Amino acid sequence: MLTHPMPDPVAFSLGPLHVHWYGLMYVLAFAMFLALGRVRIRQPHIAARGWKKEDLDDMLFYGMLGVIIGGRLGEVFFYQPARFLADPVAIFKVWQGGMSFHGGFIGVLVGMALWARKAKRKLLDVYDFIAPLVPLGYAAGRMGNFINAELPGRMADPSLPWAMLWPGVQGPRHPSPLYQMIVDGLVVFVLLWIYARKERPQLAVGAMFTLLYGCARFFTEYFRVPDWQVTLAGLPVTSGQMLSLPMIIGGVAMLVWAYRQRVSETPSTAYSQPAHTK
Repeated sequence: MLTHPMPDPVAFSLGPLHVHWYGLMYVLAFAMFLALGRVRIRQPHIAARGWKKEDLDDMLFYGMLGVIIGGRLGEVFFYQPARFLADPVAIFKVWQGGMSFHGGFIGVLVGMALWARKAKRKLLDVYDFIAPLVPLGYAAGRMGNFINAELPGRMADPSLPWAMLWPGVQGPRHPSPLYQMIVDGLVVFVLLWIYARKERPQLAVGAMFTLLYGCARFFTEYFRVPDWQVTLAGLPVTSGQMLSLPMIIGGVAMLVWAYRQRVSETPSTAYSQPAHTK
């Protein structure tokens, strides 16, 4: 059995300014977005659509706003409305943790819609492009949760080699942030990156991400103490699973649509080109 290392949440200080590990994980996530995006741009089927490095820098700005604003508001409305109603100022204390992936996901979609309109690209094409760049950033965020000792897991068998004593929580626990970092982040990234390396119908890559993440999150929620849960058909369903179900259903529906619409489109016309390219 292990004990949570409880590292200092402050990575370093510059005078009165304290830089938290949680914030650094977001910096790492955005850096990986740029690095992976540059690799993706060099893939022949992506380069053929006119994507440029400048697009990445521009998208990152919109994506950062979407992640931070959407993630925080998702935490407020999906998980802890009573806490933030009692202390509204806490909404702005993002360094303390508390970011909802589902809220951030919606925020990024809104940000990408704004960028797509500005760049004269279709949102579906933008979603396909950025989807493989997301899971590693998510994994970095879960590492931030672990450093902050957030999201304790359910009770674990003490004989489990990686069962962990969690700060302020009684008994050995599953280290659920690490489970989600590995399964929801790293595993989803590998599967999606392999899938996205070849030409796919419009929306197929984005749909596959939606489906893979929804399924992965639904599974790993079994090891995490839920913020709240309901009972459906006699079975307990957690808050995270309730929010993941629409992603699973939507992912399947979008995949079916993507492959059906491919029948009426040739590979050369399946993706629109921005107005400034020929």
